[in-house]
Amino acid sequence: MCIAVVGGMTRLKAHYHQEAGKFGIDLKLFNTLSPGMGAKLKNVDAVVLFTNKVSHTARREVVQAVRRHDIPLYQFHSCGLCTLRDCLNCLKNGETPRSSSLPCHKGQ
Repeated sequence: MCIAVVGGMTRLKAHYHQEAGKFGIDLKLFNTLSPGMGAKLKNVDAVVLFTNKVSHTARREVVQAVRRHDIPLYQFHSCGLCTLRDCLNCLKNGETPRSSSLPCHKGQ
């Protein structure tokens, strides 16, 4: 499984990769808007977007790319390690990540 994380804190990059490794998930991390980011997202299984640490332009491009390629998008305001850990845990268990107060929702 390959998950893209857009946003987040640069200083937590190694920790993000370490947490993903614990779940056996390959992680692509985009801390800022990069050229052709939409095209780079087309081969991932899901996208996690940390909205408090990303520009409006980057968010717009991500939303357009996931709609175009029919990729699940999970948006969180918090970009902490616990938020990512909860989200990855839900995705690995086939559940839908929700807000921090309701971490997972059984699939439809």
